[in-house]
Amino acid sequence: MGGKRTATATQAAPVLWRIGEVAKLTGVTTRTLRYWEELGLLQPASRTDGGERIYGAGDVRRVTRIREWQELLGFSLDEVKAVLSTGDVDVLDRVHFELRDSEVSLSRRRALLDEAIAANDQLVGRLEDTLARIRALRDERAAIALRLRKNRAELGVDAGY
Repeated sequence: MGGKRTATATQAAPVLWRIGEVAKLTGVTTRTLRYWEELGLLQPASRTDGGERIYGAGDVRRVTRIREWQELLGFSLDEVKAVLSTGDVDVLDRVHFELRDSEVSLSRRRALLDEAIAANDQLVGRLEDTLARIRALRDERAAIALRLRKNRAELGVDAGY
């Protein structure tokens, strides 16, 4: 399944991966992928007749994005879900996919790019809000650290050391 392409009369079929392959590609566990599915963060592109999860390239991008938001931005899964639920990211993915089609008319390309700009601007706004909250939390913690250090310094050196 993973990495195999089969050509149709008009275009190549998308590459599809099983859950274990996606886990290896993205550096998360299969258990994490199943958990994210339970939370509604990720839905497999399809399932085999036997119920095995099958993922497409968009799903792999989504897993990578979720990991990046958690690791780079410190987003909780609830925050990731909130951003994903706005649809902005899905719009950007859809537009990106549609723009890859060389037969899309110039007027449609303009409309798609306008849609992408609007979705991206909304996403940037949400990220700015999140960064502002992170900065406020950091400033609060830094102020607490200063107070703690001051309180500790006021106690002086322990003669027992």
